[in-house]
Amino acid sequence: MSRQDRHNEIEINFFPSGEMTYLFHDRKIIVPKRHLIAFWGLIPHQIVGYKECSPYYVCTIPFSLFLSWNLPSGFVDMILKGNVMTDENDEFAAHDEFMFEHWVNDILQPNLREVATMEIRARLTRMANRVAEEGSNVALKDYETNIVEQIAIYIVRNYQNPFKVADVGKSVGLHPDYANAVFRKTFGCTIYEYLLSERIAHAQRLLLTTSLGVTEVAFNCGFNSVSSFNAAFLKITGCTPRDFRKRNK
Repeated sequence: MSRQDRHNEIEINFFPSGEMTYLFHDRKIIVPKRHLIAFWGLIPHQIVGYKECSPYYVCTIPFSLFLSWNLPSGFVDMILKGNVMTDENDEFAAHDEFMFEHWVNDILQPNLREVATMEIRARLTRMANRVAEEGSNVALKDYETNIVEQIAIYIVRNYQNPFKVADVGKSVGLHPDYANAVFRKTFGCTIYEYLLSERIAHAQRLLLTTSLGVTEVAFNCGFNSVSSFNAAFLKITGCTPRDFRKRNK
């Protein structure tokens, strides 16, 4: 991916072979092959590397549908807090590959779509119950990051506070203009644009998962005025914060 992706759906991935390196919010992790992972797509995520150019499976679940499934609350809470949930159980790996192969076709057929949906729900329920029994998520390891990734991580760890591009450059030992140039070359946007996208992504999460008012959300996300928040939100999402909350509640 040339830039980070975000969408208001629950995403599950399965890699039959090879490894995939993701930058999730402020963590760089390697997802091993034959591991099912699940995360909220509204958390910024980007593929930054891979081992073996092999196809992999991606399934997205509408946010409202996921919530309606009433999965174990601990599992849902961890998803909504930005955790990447993983299932390392080798017992299910062969079944996961088989099921994904069928889901790809079944989802496109009206008479089988509901069956596929029920099977996906059942698979996540098994995963959620195992996480609940084990008491914690199976941890994915953090890996060393390069300078451009360090800039992205600095932003996502500080976007709720006021800072300048000069602060970002200083954090990685680069002149701010050069830091902005190398960042744009890799991520396809300026540091400031990336900062705004992080703030708006966080605002979307707050609007969907809390009852905070728009003003509280704006200041919680690092904006110094409601007007600048509304303008940025409209530019990035195409709607106002209030409209976004109404559409997705």
